[in-house]
Amino acid sequence: MKTAFVGLGVMGYPMAGFLVSTGHDVTVYNRTRSKADEWCEAYSGGGAETPAAAAAGADFVFSCVGNDDDVRAVMLGDDGILAGIPEGAVVVDHTTASATLARELHARAAERSVGFLDAPVSGGQAGAESGQLAVMVGGDTDTFARAVPVIDSYAKAVTHIGPVGSGQLAKMVNQICIAGVVQGLSEGLDFAERAGLDPATLIDSISKGAAQSWQMENRWRTMVDGEFDFGFAVDWMRKDLGIALEEAGRNGARLEITKLVDRYYAEVQAMGGNRWDTSSLIARLKK
Repeated sequence: MKTAFVGLGVMGYPMAGFLVSTGHDVTVYNRTRSKADEWCEAYSGGGAETPAAAAAGADFVFSCVGNDDDVRAVMLGDDGILAGIPEGAVVVDHTTASATLARELHARAAERSVGFLDAPVSGGQAGAESGQLAVMVGGDTDTFARAVPVIDSYAKAVTHIGPVGSGQLAKMVNQICIAGVVQGLSEGLDFAERAGLDPATLIDSISKGAAQSWQMENRWRTMVDGEFDFGFAVDWMRKDLGIALEEAGRNGARLEITKLVDRYYAEVQAMGGNRWDTSSLIARLKK
């Protein structure tokens, strides 16, 4: 397929690379041109001066940027994706953004006879670099079916959640669950150390029972050692939780633990941990 990828951050850079390695023709755009030049040299792909130029002639255009405002910036306007993409093509937005924005862009894309899928991902930087992301997709069934073989280039699981916006709502649930698990793991590990338990022995035991989680298996050691340089940053988690809390204000969900953990992440930011990964919740307990 002729594809374009807009946004070459820690997630988009390797995702676009997997498109090349699975045989697709890829043109990239990144706001910082030097990053796009670096990617083009690494993968022998093509670069474009604007999102519209990247999208010109593409069958599929993928985007993975920061937030709602960033998505609008690359999608809309004379230089945006929708200005350059041909009729019949499909836009797949991997940004974690609001469901409201997904519905808006779906409508704008439909005006140009273009398909649109909101498709946030889970798996973090490690998942992007290994091509093992889980992708939650909202949109039309036929558009989803067309896109799956291409998304498979960098994913281990691609799930159609429901109509447009459903992918973003699923990602909100994902982040709500992660926040609670990381806080519980932080409190448990801090309690264990204060009680004089050996963390390695403890985890070897309880990870074989109902307390087991991905966070426990992959982060307990670095949490105990105070190492927080593993991808998904606190700043981004607070952005995601803010989206979930805003949506809860509309649908009436009671996100009591989520609100609390969001405040705890604010404390981590105040400690200078903006770019620490999300497991750094334990740091505030050790102050």
